[in-house]
Amino acid sequence: MSVLTRDEAQTRARLLDVQRYEIELDLTTGEETFDSQTVIHFTARAAGDTFVEVKPATLRSVSLDGQPLDPAALVGNRLALTGLAEGPHELRVEAEMTYSHTGEGLHRFTDPVDGETYTYTQLFMEDVQRVFAAFDQPDLKAAFDLTVTAPEGWTVLANGITEQQGDGRWKAATTPLLSTYFVALAAGPWHSVTTEHAGLPFGLHCRRSLAPYLDADAEELFEITRQCFDRYHEKFDEPYPFDSYDQAFVPEFNAGAMENPGLVTFRDEFIYRSAVTDTERQTRAMVVAHEMAHMWFGDLVTLRWWDDIWLNESFAEYMGYQTLTEATRFTDTWVDFGIVRKAWGYDADQRPSTHPVAPDPAAVPDTASAMLNFDGISYAKGASALRQLVTWLGEKDFLAGINTHFKRHKFGNATLADFIDNLASATDRDVHAWADKWLRTTGVDTLTSVVGEDGGSWTLAVEQDGDRPHRIAVGAYDTDPARPGQLVLRERFETDVPGAEPVTRTGARPALVLLNDGDFSYAKVRLDAESWQTALRSLSGLPDPSPSSQLRSSRGGPIARAVVWNAARDMVRDGQLPPAAYLEAARAHLPHESDLAIVQGVLTFARGQVADRYLADGARPAALALLGELTRDLIRRTEDGDNPGLRLTAVRHFIDCAAQPHTIQEWLADGSVPGGPELDPELRWRVLYRLAVLGATSGAEIAAELARDPSATGEEGAARCRAALPDAPAKAAAWAAMFEGDALSNYLFTATAQGFWQPEQADLVREYVTRFYVDAVPLAARRGPAIAEAAGRYAFPDFAVDAETVALGEECLSRDDLLPALRRKLTDQVDDLRRALAVRNA
Repeated sequence: MSVLTRDEAQTRARLLDVQRYEIELDLTTGEETFDSQTVIHFTARAAGDTFVEVKPATLRSVSLDGQPLDPAALVGNRLALTGLAEGPHELRVEAEMTYSHTGEGLHRFTDPVDGETYTYTQLFMEDVQRVFAAFDQPDLKAAFDLTVTAPEGWTVLANGITEQQGDGRWKAATTPLLSTYFVALAAGPWHSVTTEHAGLPFGLHCRRSLAPYLDADAEELFEITRQCFDRYHEKFDEPYPFDSYDQAFVPEFNAGAMENPGLVTFRDEFIYRSAVTDTERQTRAMVVAHEMAHMWFGDLVTLRWWDDIWLNESFAEYMGYQTLTEATRFTDTWVDFGIVRKAWGYDADQRPSTHPVAPDPAAVPDTASAMLNFDGISYAKGASALRQLVTWLGEKDFLAGINTHFKRHKFGNATLADFIDNLASATDRDVHAWADKWLRTTGVDTLTSVVGEDGGSWTLAVEQDGDRPHRIAVGAYDTDPARPGQLVLRERFETDVPGAEPVTRTGARPALVLLNDGDFSYAKVRLDAESWQTALRSLSGLPDPSPSSQLRSSRGGPIARAVVWNAARDMVRDGQLPPAAYLEAARAHLPHESDLAIVQGVLTFARGQVADRYLADGARPAALALLGELTRDLIRRTEDGDNPGLRLTAVRHFIDCAAQPHTIQEWLADGSVPGGPELDPELRWRVLYRLAVLGATSGAEIAAELARDPSATGEEGAARCRAALPDAPAKAAAWAAMFEGDALSNYLFTATAQGFWQPEQADLVREYVTRFYVDAVPLAARRGPAIAEAAGRYAFPDFAVDAETVALGEECLSRDDLLPALRRKLTDQVDDLRRALAVRNA
């Protein structure tokens, strides 16, 4: 299959003006394939040659202006259209297409609970070609007319309002001008909850087997949707540009969600079958806010080429967190961003695969290279840059600039240059120079505080590794003489980095001087020695700031503690803080931490990175024991039931850290943790998974649990548990399922891969380390980018922190036949192994 290059797209965009698509899909032709008929109305601006893309099982017929073309002329995914005359044309394509089971194209899923089947599209980048023929590039926008024939009892959802026409036929309202990758379809016997807001129909949709769980959360989801919708209309001059707003929660979805205009698709894990924390509800709400922001930035105004994908994702990421904070009950969203998402950006920006937020166009020559940029840089770093821009520019001018952007380019396409020009039109500040420093460069700046004291005053100088301009807040904290271990905020002031002179403040030097208090910039922070010792002693006593400064969280929050925890995390990764010291800090301070996002983030890093990778193998049992003691303390602390989210988090991590099976076996047998919570399906599978790792369960017990929970999630849990069993036949069966056959869907592949590698089973799986590099390459070539990404992410032997595994990875990366998606994941994984080795050696 040929990938589209930037040059080819520019040439085709100069030649063609595409007006309209008429698409007819028949989903009643069988379980493996469906029928696709497409009519494309377009105009050639001049005589010339071009091509249309399609990836059929069988190309049945093609005609151009009523004249047949030879279907055998299809080469890969391209059908040449030669000798086009200047003027209007009509292209007709009839094909048999293949359903997907990897989350690409038209994905088909049968629910094991009730046997009902569902289909939905994910057409991003170049997967529209798996569903219908198209001039597949973002700057050839057109109107779309979609008609679908579906089985009796199904409902068909699309970008616009759909109407049932009899005989299983559904017709969707004609769309405004859209890029091809935004066309959306979700067909099946959906359970739907509907309402109306601002004169528009709003809908929530899920599988029938999830109906009770959607019904329980429908009002919460609608409330978040309404609040964000109204807040965006306060911010943006352009009204919501589509005729309805449906949110469909679909099975085996590869991303968190997809911003299809009028029909946003979400992974249906967001329909909670089991207890979740309020932070997880906040995450779901943020995804709702993020996808809605795309209706303007991405859908109404779309990138011209994929080098500007950050414009879509960075904007939606920033606006999602900010709007959620302003408009909903979730007022501390930036804490979660700082402790989770920002860390994702920092990690990505320090790997060999890093790239600028806005990469040079030459670095994104085709769609395959563009796909690699959907990472922590385009999302988290880009959002951090926009947050710093708002801090530097002021929200009023920022919103004026983006409203100008919407007005000038609505239903069209735009570039980075357009965006910066539109921002510059609203301010006297040099936005172009800011963009060059922040968007065109790679890496993370490091800001280090140098604190001096002279009589009745103290001074602060900031040493900077990097040259981006930063507008930051500095927090000066004193120890509280009345409360040991507690700190009080003396003052909080703003400063620019780099600055011409050190800042001088009156009074004795504070016990803690915290750079980037409020977390409004994107930089690693290093404290002076005295401040760092104060932080280690009193981190949990750092108060929630509520300053009157412009640089503040909208409604306060424990953001200062998140900044310190991130500094500690960065120091561990850079070999400047012993991993054991991080664990001791967690042991000392998490029992007193009030913010759940911080507790979850610190425990996840402590277990997944510190214990499993950064500590030498011999030190891991002690680390798990420490984390077990810590989580047990948190369980005791929450016995009164006042903080169920913290208790649930502690129970989950206690299970994950269990070195002996007895306690969690008793929980499983009793169906409950003493004092609560009851073991719902998520916790039961979590316990069984840990028991499988420890060799304290069997295939028969896994089968019995699957009979108890025969859902799709249950099937994934069973696959994960079977792969985790510590015996050779179980490992051989799991490996064969992943790498020797193609029966596993994307989710079952991931679950099997997650269970396979276990640090406790290093000797048992050692032979598979070498086999991974041999088997992953043909698997990726055979099954495509989604499975390639899953293999590189989940099936990689990341437990094997040794020079031999690094050398094997480097040898594999020297091959010239790696699928780009696999190459990118292996590049990152091998670099993470190098870092873990360096931390161990340090």
